[in-house]
Amino acid sequence: MAFDFDKLIQKGTEMADAVKSTAVDLAEKGKKQVDLVSEQAKLAKAQRQLGALVYSLAKNGEENQPLVEKYIQAISDIEANIEALKAAGITAPEEEKEAPIVEVDAEEAKPETEEAPAAHVCPQCGAEVEENALFCNHCGAQL
Repeated sequence: MAFDFDKLIQKGTEMADAVKSTAVDLAEKGKKQVDLVSEQAKLAKAQRQLGALVYSLAKNGEENQPLVEKYIQAISDIEANIEALKAAGITAPEEEKEAPIVEVDAEEAKPETEEAPAAHVCPQCGAEVEENALFCNHCGAQL
């Protein structure tokens, strides 16, 4: 009985190609899951910043509707990115149901006080801004 080495090599090559394809698919899925988690983190951050801005404006009796609208638009854009990823069948790791709503203490939502200066400066107007702010609270420029 003769052993067919060519057939064995062919089967081995087919299996290696299948493994490679599966690995590439898993890597792409993992990258898309990372993108989704990143977008969800950006969304949470932007929502917190909007809440802090609205709180700060209300506390000081001020209005800055253009800046509030910029935050709302940024949040809408992030939500659209998340929906596009989910429509493509991407789910966050261990995401089977909606994340629970986390209640935030009003003290946590307060913006930094003047005693603790912000670490960054707006490139447009030079006002101090929080390190992770999306927009300047003074002039509304996108950071």
